Amino acid sequence: MPTIVALVKNVPDTWSEKTLEEDFTLDRDNVDEVLDEVNEFSVEQALRLRDENPDKGFKVVALTGGPQPATESVRRAIAMGADDAVHVLDDRIAGSDVLGTAWVIASALAQMDDVQMVIAGSSSSDGATGALPGIIAEYRQHPALTYLNKVRLEADRIVGTREDARGVWELSAPLPAVVSITDKADKPRFPNFKGILAAKKHEVTTWSLEDIGVDPGQVGMDNAATAVTGANERAQRAAGELIRGADAPARLAEYLAKENLL
Repeated sequence: MPTIVALVKNVPDTWSEKTLEEDFTLDRDNVDEVLDEVNEFSVEQALRLRDENPDKGFKVVALTGGPQPATESVRRAIAMGADDAVHVLDDRIAGSDVLGTAWVIASALAQMDDVQMVIAGSSSSDGATGALPGIIAEYRQHPALTYLNKVRLEADRIVGTREDARGVWELSAPLPAVVSITDKADKPRFPNFKGILAAKKHEVTTWSLEDIGVDPGQVGMDNAATAVTGANERAQRAAGELIRGADAPARLAEYLAKENLL
């Protein structure tokens, strides 16, 4: 059966006060964790593609990696309507950078049958690199359509719309492909009571590094290709610049043009 894999991630609640450990990793023991908000939009797109293309026979599988609490993120996806879920659960993954994380995810995807689409959020709220979908696409040697607000299927091609400071772009690629979705996409559905009960009872498949063929020496903080060596608190927001005088309209137009906002 062709599969759409929705990547999901448990992250600290946006409203939680966040602190760093001595090794510059996030202190996750003292914050509430939730499904990353942008993943609700990406899961929604996966479900819509399945439901709008019944002739394709897609199933939607939610996939995550991380410690035990991460299971809640895939259960949320099941409550929304995903058909199945996989959790790569192995303490040796802890501290992996985006390259190691992408390798774990790509290796897990390689264990699944007939993956036609991988759908992720555009950027997680904790790491915020936005690089994971592109790296997974590189590992899998599949095209990547990133930062999409809309997505649809046309025959055996995925078609999406990206909006940036320069305009609106329509992108397409043959399947299989990797897609990332922004929070400007269709509003996510809210799980109903039946879905929530089903998610609680659903048996989530768990895989270790050995199950997906990953050498522990390729992942984890000690084997990361990148490292955080320092951190500073975000500076207080400064007051904006006020433009006055007869030349204000021209200066404003010049600023907007410079920032590609016209």
